[in-house]
Amino acid sequence: MAYELSSRLVVGVASSALFDLAESDAYFRSHGEVAYRVYQDERVDDTLRPGVAFPFVQRLLALNDLRPGDGLVEVIVLSKNDPTTGLRVLRSIATHGLDITRSAFTQGKAPYAYIPAFEMSLFLSGNRADVDAAIAAGCPAGHVLPSAAVYDEADRELRVAFDFDGVLASDESERVYRSAGDLAPYHEHELSRRFEALAKGPLQPLLAKLNAIQALEEERRLSTGTYVPRLRIALVTARSAPALDRAIHSLRDWGVQVNDAFFLGGIEKARVLEVLRPHIFFDDQRTHFADFVAGVHIPYGVANEPSR
Repeated sequence: MAYELSSRLVVGVASSALFDLAESDAYFRSHGEVAYRVYQDERVDDTLRPGVAFPFVQRLLALNDLRPGDGLVEVIVLSKNDPTTGLRVLRSIATHGLDITRSAFTQGKAPYAYIPAFEMSLFLSGNRADVDAAIAAGCPAGHVLPSAAVYDEADRELRVAFDFDGVLASDESERVYRSAGDLAPYHEHELSRRFEALAKGPLQPLLAKLNAIQALEEERRLSTGTYVPRLRIALVTARSAPALDRAIHSLRDWGVQVNDAFFLGGIEKARVLEVLRPHIFFDDQRTHFADFVAGVHIPYGVANEPSR
């Protein structure tokens, strides 16, 4: 019987997101592809250091113990390396004890075309061009940004934070705000449509899949009386009253939910993120990231269109 993906949360991760490849990339740029193959082959057993997305992936995979033998989460390496140079990545995965067994290597070719084939709810990469191509093709992808974030390895909780407009929702409201150039007409627009759900954004399906895992955690908590849920989801958005109504009604209409919601109305998101310490934070605007958080830029919508 074929291995089914539809009942799982499938995440694609490029080696550039999972591991720190700064040294390898510098060598590739300086010496070219042929020398790079030799370089990696000579270091095939030198374990790569964890990258920005590593803590998120590690904790996400740990949730598979909720359904032993039939994992809830599938992480697939999706890389532009060829299989030979990718061998160091696979051995590093094994050394770090990550339960990742499936991979796809597309020598020099952007791998985004395979995101739908693997039913991925998210593709993470350190290569902005690959992410842009994936977003343009309508795929859920994020550009992992450099970060100095450090997380407590003994902490089993996984904290995921989302921006709203341009991430969970479409950019419809953002376009209205930018067109109006003022909060008053924007708030009037949103208030008049507060019961009208926005179209889903690129990562709404990811939130739905995470909610399904949370539902199993709640079942475990109720059945054991001792289980402590590990997955916690936050919404961190610049919306505030009265525009927050539409965000809440959109989430309800989509059948998804979050544990925490911060409607900041212009307050710097970094103030909340410093306390929340999410293992990954998705936002469509790079100005909202802080170095102490693992940030993923979603280059979607009007906020990422060239200025005219």
